Amino acid sequence: MQIQVNTDSHITGSEEFTAKVEQKISNALKRFAEHITRIEVHFSDLNSGKSGPDDKRCVLEARVAGLNPISVSHQASTLALAVDGTLGKMTHALDTAFGKRNAARHDQVVASDQIDPTD
Repeated sequence: MQIQVNTDSHITGSEEFTAKVEQKISNALKRFAEHITRIEVHFSDLNSGKSGPDDKRCVLEARVAGLNPISVSHQASTLALAVDGTLGKMTHALDTAFGKRNAARHDQVVASDQIDPTD
């Protein structure tokens, strides 16, 4: 699973910051790692240089083999809280997406089992 971290011009994205974000994402999404080809992370400061409530935004986009890209976002007062919020949402979104895909596959298998080859 490749992880790409992007920041807007109002957020300093140091190597240490990027490494911490990559590690947090890898740990949170490790059970999906074999299905995810790439994760893109976008951080932005909605109020630029001014401070305000929930002005830090994190967007996660997961590229999953066999599915359309899945994107979630979260706003919070800090970047750490923003990424934590998106990881919770992404975990839920991936659980839902894989659950639907597995249910569809199960329905196809059940339907094919009901076909009588002697007809």
